[in-house]
Amino acid sequence: MENRLVSVLEMGSTGIRMIVAQIQDGGQWKTMDSAGRPVALGRDVFNSGELSRESLLECISVLQNFRELLSGWGIAPDDVHCIATSALRVARNRDIFIDRIRQETGFNLSVVDGLEENRLMYLENRLMYLGVRFALKQDLPLFWRSNSMILEMGGGSTEVMLLRQGQMAAAHSIKLGTVLIDRRMRMRAGPGFLDERYLRDAIRNTMGLLNTEMDIANVRTLVMAGVDARLAATQVGTELNEHCFYVSREDFIAFAERIRAFTIDDCIRKLGISYSEAEGFIPGLLVLKLFLEQTGAAQVVVPLVSIREGYLIDMALGVDPSLQEEFHSQIIASAVSLGKKYNYDEAHSRHVAGLCMTLFDALAKEHGMNRRQRMMLEAAAILHDIGTIIRTSGHHKHGQYIVSNSEIFGLSRDELEIIANVVRYHRGDPPSESDIEYVSLQREERILVLKMASILRVADALDRGHSQKIKSLTVERRTATVALHAGGVYDLSLELISIEEKSDLFQDVFGYKITLS
Repeated sequence: MENRLVSVLEMGSTGIRMIVAQIQDGGQWKTMDSAGRPVALGRDVFNSGELSRESLLECISVLQNFRELLSGWGIAPDDVHCIATSALRVARNRDIFIDRIRQETGFNLSVVDGLEENRLMYLENRLMYLGVRFALKQDLPLFWRSNSMILEMGGGSTEVMLLRQGQMAAAHSIKLGTVLIDRRMRMRAGPGFLDERYLRDAIRNTMGLLNTEMDIANVRTLVMAGVDARLAATQVGTELNEHCFYVSREDFIAFAERIRAFTIDDCIRKLGISYSEAEGFIPGLLVLKLFLEQTGAAQVVVPLVSIREGYLIDMALGVDPSLQEEFHSQIIASAVSLGKKYNYDEAHSRHVAGLCMTLFDALAKEHGMNRRQRMMLEAAAILHDIGTIIRTSGHHKHGQYIVSNSEIFGLSRDELEIIANVVRYHRGDPPSESDIEYVSLQREERILVLKMASILRVADALDRGHSQKIKSLTVERRTATVALHAGGVYDLSLELISIEEKSDLFQDVFGYKITLS
């Protein structure tokens, strides 16, 4: 691949930042230039719900300067990637704002609709995970062997990822950012007031949620991303490699305590940082300290990367099969974590998921679904009985509700709704026009639900007794039937009855009758 220049531009809650890089062979990239200007978009949005005319004009001015810089580098418009985070995402007038930016500067900002908000959350999490993975390399093996937390604090929100031995357990976006904290403080007692009790209460509530998915006290490595963490690391940290610092638990807490009484002017004068960096530094650092104190982490790891570098890594690697597989495994790990939260039958669910994958792969020509849809079916199979925690009777409906109202790392809201519907129809009556959650899907999504649910019904029938006695499965497609040959069993009487009961949807969708021997 010929080396090419690209740029990633990020519009965040506290400013606009840009990086120019050269994408090289072998998944490598090199930073050539960078620029940034503070713009208080978050303060506008979190105070009034809208972006002001003054902020619009300031953004246009900054972006026009960036456009001139990019022209000097000779970067093609298609190689400029513009992304926006929480402030622009929640602004009521974002569509008009984005249109004016496009008309005045030529930049096309990528912001998704409210119904797809989780997709952007996933993009942010995915890109941050890529950046952390890149920065840590193999220099911190403890991260991959123990429980870890990745924490990125921005102006409008804090992104939290929990990993169990390197596998994703959960991902959440918490409405706690430096701009929001500053707004709260100003409302209570004016600029410069630091209400530690409010922050402790907010952290305690967040920990209540996180502790349902992982014992936070057992987190051994805390990865902190974001401007505040990077500033602290450069003050008291030690370089792990060229892209990463680490700070001992004691040093981080001591530093936060030492400067907690600093004013903005103190931060500028004594730490040598800019006004825009100093404005939210103290409350942001205190939040990070409070998170750290809740964990058992002996050290803090701070990657010197952001969502912009994550985007560059994503472009440099392209469609890397091994990386795609890694992300799929992280999504499945997150689904398993959700199942464990609701005390699901893990042995049965994993066995049914394995049978689903065997059927999916053998019938690829018949169903025509892709690799990501395969992963969605696997997630649905893992979670199909999750509703039994409420009641066995009607557990498919209870499961639909749980999945629909949960978060799984890497899945958009639309994908979660598809999976929730597959869980709903893994047993019982097939979909009807009176099922609101089903008919509200797009036509293509409804077809996916039917295909996935029909395969899941067959796989579930093959483990009717939850005993995993079918050790292997061979699939043979004939003229009018799909013949399943089970290995490792002697008595199939229960499974034969179950197949007769649950294979009707498969026959309706694909036109083949299921036989079992």
